[in-house]
Parts: sequence; structure tokens; C-alpha cells
Amino acid sequence: MTTVESRPTTPSVLSDRPNAPTKLIVAMALAMLGAYLTILTPVIVSMSVRVAQIAPDDKSAALGTVLSVGAVLALIGNPFFGAMSDRTTSRLGRRRPWLLGGMLVGSAGLLIVSLGTDIPTLTAGWALAQLGINATLATLTALLPDQIPPQQRGKVSGILGLMTSVAILAGSALAAALSGNALLMFMVPAVIGIATVVLLVTVLKDRPAEKGHFAPYGFKEFLATFYINPKRYPDFAWNILSRFLIWTGLAAVTTYESYLLIDRFGYTTDNVATGVLAATLITTVGLVAGSSFGGTLSDRTGRRKPFVLGAGLVVAASLVIIAFAHSFPLFLVAAGLFGVGEGVYLAVDLALATDVLPDPDDAAKDMGVLNIANALPQSLVPILAAPILAIGSSDNANYSLLFLLGAVVAVAGSLLVQMVRGAR
Repeated sequence: MTTVESRPTTPSVLSDRPNAPTKLIVAMALAMLGAYLTILTPVIVSMSVRVAQIAPDDKSAALGTVLSVGAVLALIGNPFFGAMSDRTTSRLGRRRPWLLGGMLVGSAGLLIVSLGTDIPTLTAGWALAQLGINATLATLTALLPDQIPPQQRGKVSGILGLMTSVAILAGSALAAALSGNALLMFMVPAVIGIATVVLLVTVLKDRPAEKGHFAPYGFKEFLATFYINPKRYPDFAWNILSRFLIWTGLAAVTTYESYLLIDRFGYTTDNVATGVLAATLITTVGLVAGSSFGGTLSDRTGRRKPFVLGAGLVVAASLVIIAFAHSFPLFLVAAGLFGVGEGVYLAVDLALATDVLPDPDDAAKDMGVLNIANALPQSLVPILAAPILAIGSSDNANYSLLFLLGAVVAVAGSLLVQMVRGAR
């Protein structure tokens, strides 16, 4: 990629737009919580438990199959549905139909997963769930540049980023409480997700897209949905690459935490949700601290890049500790450090991305392209993890190598964000 200077955007310069109303910010946060609760609870706990119950002798490879197929569809669906939302001329607005419709379709997919008794059924249901929920997430993310003025974006980005770990914590608690009932374990989060999105839809002041503003959307435009010209928009391109690498490091933990607890610390499919819940509690404490500190201080200083760099290094350090941790208390210490790094990163990186968006009118499409950097690691990590776990290990569990590689890519991602010239 070239480092040609793109149109500079200085987040420290205050906008003449009025502050967003508190009720909108609260509704956005709750909807983000509900959407992530719906999609992350299976990723963190429920799906690994379900797969281990159905295919206990081949659980790592089977989990990789289910999650990777769904993640590929999420990768395609996120920018596609974002582009569709940008172009929607419905009298209900261009965001509302995709917010609610996506949650309903995604919940139908999770119903299929909860009732499935074989890996192909789980894969099909999960694919539908990923398509639906990612339609909602693509639209939700676009509300940040749509509805939030620059002077509030760091703070609001921090709040929205915090919802990811709150969702993981709440999902872990729900999975632990409902682990004896597959239907409830998948569908209770889905019902909560639908309720929170309905609340946002009622609060949101949405507007339809202007008719004739966008060119007709055909196959060529569909392919263009997934591409941002790195020469024309180098800052956004560097941010995408940096985000992809850091999220790859994060995915190493979130995808395989349950199996690490089973294979290294003696948990079983019956009680692993309890271990994940304990780790998530510690992670969330760190994340709240990191998110509050990172988002607020970033807005005050008008700087984004130093916080992303620091966050990536902290995440990498925690992954190194996890790689060599052979006691559960030490793992919990690393989980807390991981939370601090993740909290700072989630608080600041989304704000940085909105500062260097190529085209505000195409916000949902462009944010959907950015979200590929979140979705793609969910696909690649399960695919790559199975052979990595098998390297030099007769029991197919070389977690040390997996987490060390995660640390390397997290450091690389945090360094690459320094290439973004249009933000400080």
C-alpha cells in the first residue's frame, strides 16, 4: 500500500453539529449489546459446547468448520448489507429495516442451530445467523458517523466497544445458567437482541436515502462493495489492515478459550461455561477500565494512534502470558490484562476509522468493509488453528504456539496503525 496523504481529518477540531441526545446513545449501546449478545454467546461458549456434545472426538476440526463457514458469509454479508442500507429509500428510513430485519433472520438461524443434531445442520443455521446479525451490525456501526458528531465519537465509540465485552460476560453467564437446555442457551440471547433493536428503532430519527443519489446496484457494484482503493484512501486501507491483524490476535483467545480450559485446566463440557464466566468477569473489569480511560482521554487529547499502539502491545503481552500459563489463577491474570488492552483498542479504533471514512454518504458500506477485518479472523483462525494446535503435540493441543502467533500479529497490527496520516 502507498502512504499517499489522504484528506486529513482532525478529531480534535470541534464540529458545529450539536451533541447527540443521551437517549439515542443509550439505545445504540443497548442494541449493540443485544446484537453482540446474540452472535458472540455462541462463538464464546454455546457453539463449542454444542459441537463437543455432537462430535466429541473431532471437536476442534468440527468447530472450525461451523465457525469458518458462518464467518465467510459474515464477511460477505456485512459490506453488502451496509451498501443496501445506504441505498434504502423506504419511508421507514434507510437504517431501520435492516436493523430489525437482520435480527429476526439471525434469530431464525439460531433456532435451527439450537434444534440441530448434526454438524451440517449446525453449519447451515449458523450461516443464516451470521448473515442476519451482520446485516444488523453493519447498520448499527454506520450510526456512529450518521448520528454522532466528531466531538463525541471517542466517548460513544468507547461505550459501543464496551458493549462487546459486556455481551461476552452476559452471554457467558446465560450459557452457564442455561447449559442444560440447548434451545434456551441459543434463543434467550436472541430474544434479548430483538428487544434491544426494537427499542433503538423506536428512538432513531432515520431518513430514507435520496432517490437517484446512488448508481444502480448490480454485480459490478456488488464486487466493488468489498474494495477500498488504497491509493485514493490510504488511511482507511491501513486502518483495515491494522484492524484485521489485531482482531486475529483477539480471536485466538475468544475462539479457543473453552477448549483451552478443557484441555489444559481440566474442565469438561458440563462445567466449562463456569470457567469461561470467571475469566470473562476478570476480562470485563479490565475492559471497563481500559475503555473508560482510552475513549475519554482520546477525545480530550484529539489523538487516536498512540492508544491503538499501546492497546495492541498490551494484548500481545497478555497472549504471551496465556501461552505459557499452566495454572488457572495465572490465566485469570492474563485475562485481566487482555481486557485492558481490548478495552482501550475498542474505545479508540472505531473512532479513528470514522475520522478517515472515504465517503460519509457511503458510511454503512465503508464501515461494512471495515468490519471484514473483524469477521475474517473468525473464519481464518478456526481454519488455521487445527494444524497449528497439532504441531509438535501428540494430543493436538499446542495452545502455546497458537497464542504466541496471536501475539505476533497483534503487535504487527498495532504498529501498522501508525501509517494512518489523517489522524493523530
